[in-house]
Amino acid sequence: MREVDLETFAQAHADGALVIDVREPMEYVQGHVPGAQLIPMGYLPSQIDELPTDRPVYVICETGNRSLAMTSYLVRAGVDAWSVAGGTSQWQSSGRPVVTGRHANAA
Repeated sequence: MREVDLETFAQAHADGALVIDVREPMEYVQGHVPGAQLIPMGYLPSQIDELPTDRPVYVICETGNRSLAMTSYLVRAGVDAWSVAGGTSQWQSSGRPVVTGRHANAA
C-alpha cells in the first residue's frame, strides 16, 4: 500500500509537492488543500499522460479511500504516486488551511 501519513504529506506539500485531488468538483470547491489540482477519478485515465513520472505525485480525496484506489492505478501506469491517509478531512481537522472555489491557488 502506497500511503503517507498527514505529517509526511504536510512536509512534502510545504516543499512544493504535486498534489492531485480526485474528488468531484462540488467537493473540491467546498474546500481543498492549497495548490491541489482537481482531476476527478473518472477523468484520471484520460489525463494520466499529463502527470510526471520523475517525481512523487500525492493523491488526495476526502478520507483516503478514493485516493488509495487511484494511487494503485497510477503506480501500475508508472507514476510515483502516494495516497494521503485521512485525506482532506484530516488535513482540515488538523488545523491546516483549505482553499474554497474552483482554482487551486485561489485566496
